[in-house]
Amino acid sequence: MNKTDLTERLIKFNLSRQEAQLYLCLWEKGKLTGYEAAKLLGCSRSNIYSSLKVLVEKGAALVIEGSPLVYSAIEPAEYMENKLQELKEEKEYILKELPEKEKEKGGYFTIQGSNHIQNKISHMIRECEKRLYFSAEGEVISFYKELLREQKEKGLKVVLMSNEDFSAIATKFYQDKPEKGQIRLITDSSCVLTGELTGKTVDTCLYSEQENLVSIMKDALGNKIKLLELEGIERMDSHD
Repeated sequence: MNKTDLTERLIKFNLSRQEAQLYLCLWEKGKLTGYEAAKLLGCSRSNIYSSLKVLVEKGAALVIEGSPLVYSAIEPAEYMENKLQELKEEKEYILKELPEKEKEKGGYFTIQGSNHIQNKISHMIRECEKRLYFSAEGEVISFYKELLREQKEKGLKVVLMSNEDFSAIATKFYQDKPEKGQIRLITDSSCVLTGELTGKTVDTCLYSEQENLVSIMKDALGNKIKLLELEGIERMDSHD
C-alpha cells in the first residue's frame, strides 16, 4: 500500500493531510483509541483528538462508546460515495442559483498543463451538441475513446483524424499523421482548442470561441480533409 499516494488522493475528498493519514491508520487497524492513534502516527494526543472529532463530523469515522472512546473508519467506498453525492448536490444548487453571465464578445485563452488541457477536451466533447472535429495522435484520442463513442451513439457527427484507426467510434475517420503532440479540436463550429498535449506541465493550448479563429481552424481542417480524401483516392487508384 502506497500510503503517500493514498493520502494525497484522500485529501481531494475533503480531508486535511493529518486527517487523511489518521483515516488510513483507523482503516488499517480496524479501531483505535485516541492514545493508540497518536502513538502510531507520532503526533500529540491533543492534535489527534481534534482530528478524530473532525473525522466524525465529516462522516469519515464512527465513535464506539466506552471508556476510553474507540474510533473506527467508515468504509472507504461509502465515505467517498457520500462525498461525491454531496458535491453533486452542491453542483446542482450552484448551477441553478448562479447569476446570469454577461455576454462575451469572444477572446483567446491560454490553457497550460496536460491535466487542465485534458479536462478542457473532455468538457468540450461532453458539451458538444451536433458535430466535432478532432485531430490528434492515437494515444491522445484513445484517452477519450468511450466519450467519443457515446457522443456518436447519441447521433453527433464525430470526425476523427489520427495515425491509429478509430473508424469504429467515428462517423468519419481519416488516416493521418498529426505532428507529434499537436491537437486540434472544433465543436459545434463555435469552440476551438489547438496546441500541444504531450503529458507535461508545460503543455500549452489556445482555446477560443472567437469567430475568426474558429473560421480559420475550420478552413484548415477542411483543407486537410480534402487532401486526405485525395490521397485516399490516389492509393485506391494505385492498386487498380
